[in-house]
Amino acid sequence: MKKGSRFIRSIQLLAVCIFFIALGGAAQEPSLIKPNNSKIHYTGRIDFSNPARPKLIGAGACLQVKFKGVSCAIELRNENLENKYNYMVTILDGQYLGRYKVFGNQTRYLLADSLENKDHTLIVCKATEAMIGYVEFGGLYCDKLKSFKDKRTRKIELIGDSITSGTGLDTEAVPCFKGIWHDQHNAWLTYGALLAGDLNANWMLSSVSGIGIYRTWNKPGPDMLDVYENTYLTTDSTHLWNFKSYTPDLVTICLGTNDFSNGDKSYDRAPIDSATFVTEYIKFIKKLRGHYPKAQIVCLSSPVFRGVNVDMLSNYLTAIVSHMNNVEKDRNIHKYIFSGAWSSGCSGHPNAAEHRIIADELLPFVKDIMNWN
Repeated sequence: MKKGSRFIRSIQLLAVCIFFIALGGAAQEPSLIKPNNSKIHYTGRIDFSNPARPKLIGAGACLQVKFKGVSCAIELRNENLENKYNYMVTILDGQYLGRYKVFGNQTRYLLADSLENKDHTLIVCKATEAMIGYVEFGGLYCDKLKSFKDKRTRKIELIGDSITSGTGLDTEAVPCFKGIWHDQHNAWLTYGALLAGDLNANWMLSSVSGIGIYRTWNKPGPDMLDVYENTYLTTDSTHLWNFKSYTPDLVTICLGTNDFSNGDKSYDRAPIDSATFVTEYIKFIKKLRGHYPKAQIVCLSSPVFRGVNVDMLSNYLTAIVSHMNNVEKDRNIHKYIFSGAWSSGCSGHPNAAEHRIIADELLPFVKDIMNWN
């Protein structure tokens, strides 16, 4: 079956029950497999305060299963802030099937059908970031879940802004400057997801569009230090992130683009303050070190910077890493300065092909510092 025919069906609301038809047998509707089933594997920023209805929050929040059967559907409900929608992606047997919208008034989505009646692997991920709202997962309608062991033992966390979130990279359905601002989001195609795939590693994005180390692109705050420890990546501290649920071996930080930005002229924005930037960045690294005592931490330059901004940010990162290495005696802090600038996507962001280039450039550096072959 062609990818397109499966994907077209995956985005349509099911008006009737889904039936599984066994060879020579009668049709019967599969029962709901609840989200707290131990055979469902989760990664990413997810709120499990209600285990029966976990909320997929961050870009790249994923669930993974192995099932046997000819089709599978999923129960999803969008938070529906201001009648907006989220995007999800489906990966079946290692094949990326594309994005689909999740609306507040829809609940059940067919992910795959007309399959061979054998074992299949299924990954479902949130393609849009936390500020778009959560997607509540209500369960799966698959014939039979199978036990499987995730053989990936390596773990990566990627911290950043819109670039890390995957803003502006996917124009397959909606061209740049059309639709609403997150119509080109796709976390699955980001440099972080691609890098993790190359390294056979689990990955988690902790990223917020517009955010910086000490200011956002169009206002004084909040900054990453204000939101990072909160599950929803906002200033709401009533839901604190459980750092014991995911302990990365490697953390990358790609922040600074918005601190340097000229903003949208909506307020009197002063030139970037180097002392504040360096001081706040060091504070953030220390916060990370408190949660991840053994992780390697890499401070990345901006992959969209050209000219004088490259040199300025490189100098700041040099000062930050030098302080951590020599003053704090933390030798597991590194920097990486990208060799180029990639901004052919929407609103000056990298496009999908450029995210691949960014991942390819990072790969040998990460392999070297992590000793990952």
